[in-house]
Amino acid sequence: MSLSTMNCRERMLAAINHRPVDRVPTDIWATAEVWARLRQHLGEGVDILAALHIDGMAGVGAEYVGPPLPPVAPGESVDCWGMRRQRIEHPGGTYDEQSFYPLATATTIDDLERYAWPQASWFDTTQMRARAAQLRSHHVVQCGYMAPFYFHTLLRGQEQALIDPLAEPELTHAIVGRISDFFYAQHRQMFEACDGLIDVAQVTDDLGSQTGPLISLDLYRTFYAPHHQRFIALCHEFGIKVFHHDDGSCRPFLPLLTEMGIDILNPIQWTCPGMELLELKRDFGSRLCFHGGIDNQRILPFGTPDEVRAEVRHCIDALASDGTGYILAPCHNLQGNTPLANILAMYDEAWRYGAARGV
Repeated sequence: MSLSTMNCRERMLAAINHRPVDRVPTDIWATAEVWARLRQHLGEGVDILAALHIDGMAGVGAEYVGPPLPPVAPGESVDCWGMRRQRIEHPGGTYDEQSFYPLATATTIDDLERYAWPQASWFDTTQMRARAAQLRSHHVVQCGYMAPFYFHTLLRGQEQALIDPLAEPELTHAIVGRISDFFYAQHRQMFEACDGLIDVAQVTDDLGSQTGPLISLDLYRTFYAPHHQRFIALCHEFGIKVFHHDDGSCRPFLPLLTEMGIDILNPIQWTCPGMELLELKRDFGSRLCFHGGIDNQRILPFGTPDEVRAEVRHCIDALASDGTGYILAPCHNLQGNTPLANILAMYDEAWRYGAARGV
């Protein structure tokens, strides 16, 4: 394959597998408000990804066919876990904020037995294979999301989930185990339906905060790492690369996560302690592909287009210093307060400067 003829799929896979690329590949995460502004700017019907030279990932998933979900009030939503969310207007965007945590008051194993845990049989995979086959002609295909720590917080509430491992270890093991058993069964079902057609799956969790880890490494090893390990093994059984999203300062977990077999690390919030780009590339660049990096807490929303371009060059120079192993993207969803000029500058500079740094 000639580097000059790479399509989006080939370019992304080459970076993930640390092979030469014609240019640094790119991806995008953005809120609905940002997508609407991009459509308005570029014109209805225009392929936004193609117009901005964004490679991106395409996703497939199973269709929910389980028991009817309970009724909701206007502006409210509910999912198969019983988690309820309210649509809340904030300056710059509308967000679905969780308003009900189904296991917030559970105190015993019997309480868990009375909860209606989701079942893999509630999801229909029959349409997935054809869709995945269609998408992979041009795009990397992503499927799945397995996050036991995150879903522990969604079921119990953030504060209680942080207290649980210290105050209620038996209950914590039971909750996290039930969450993980569902994820494992659901994803094995999806992977079997699309065997050979899925490239990437998320085994993920937000273990870091702005200033350091949310939990200790010992607690992670005890309660969550064993489940991450079996999810990673499941992905690798089907030849699927593991995408690990971990916000904030998560550096203490990276040696273990890398040893367990994650393949792609996102979002690389380099402004947080321990997340310095050059050190991450030095210590993990031979084993991990980095995804993200472009600061969207300060530079993207509040910087100038020239500062955004400098940030793009900064990330490419550090994370693609060997010409590969990096997919450029914002550190998280582009928010509604991000100037359109900065978004356009990010992807234009990535296209131009990223081509200069390709092997």
